[in-house]
Amino acid sequence: MDLQLNSKTALVTGASQGIGRAIAKGLSAEGVRCCIVARRKNLLDELAAEIVAAGGTRPEQVVIDVMEQDAPARLAAAAEKALGHIDILINSAGGSKPAIGVDAPDSAWEESMTLNFVRVRQLTHAVLPGMMKRHWGRVINISGKSEPEALIAATPTKAAIHAWSKGLSREVGPHGVTVNCIPPGRIMSEQIRRKYSPEFRAEQSRTEIPVGRYGEPEELAVLAVFLSSPLAGYITGTVMPVDGGLRKYAF
Repeated sequence: MDLQLNSKTALVTGASQGIGRAIAKGLSAEGVRCCIVARRKNLLDELAAEIVAAGGTRPEQVVIDVMEQDAPARLAAAAEKALGHIDILINSAGGSKPAIGVDAPDSAWEESMTLNFVRVRQLTHAVLPGMMKRHWGRVINISGKSEPEALIAATPTKAAIHAWSKGLSREVGPHGVTVNCIPPGRIMSEQIRRKYSPEFRAEQSRTEIPVGRYGEPEELAVLAVFLSSPLAGYITGTVMPVDGGLRKYAF
């Protein structure tokens, strides 16, 4: 299937590892010119080399910490300068920490909300004017599970992403821009390997994940690449989990 992505441009945050890395490689394989973003330059260099070795165009790179106060505006400007314009925005930067108690300081909640929602919103709003002016754009938010199993600061940020994305999709739809969310289930990454032991992963795969295993980043990336394409122009405002059936509820 020709996804009609050749010559499109994409800004991919959180591109140094895991899901963001796989999406950048998937888009590049379809002929998209990417600007890859992360804090660790050495990992961006490795990714760029892999993309070129696979026949893709060498991606532009921006090394930045999205938690910095003015990061979204600086990042949007740098990416637009490097690419000329931005057709596709992949918001993949983010993170989650273990459960916290009811006596956790406000700073723990504020840090999670800033990283997982505020910076995503700010960056998206910074690149939207160009998309709307050209009457074409794709925004893909890599969000997260919003079924609370404990008091985790990241969980309400995912609900915020989903609600904001739905509202935004209605606002920008008439301008040719779609907005969709992909909540990952257990997708193998550096973070997953650090947080969960092999024994825990095996037990959870057996008892909670219908397909019986953790997923690979590439298995989510294929959906993100499709949603980025012109072929997905009638899909917007959705939340599409890629979790091997881990999510328990139908709605």
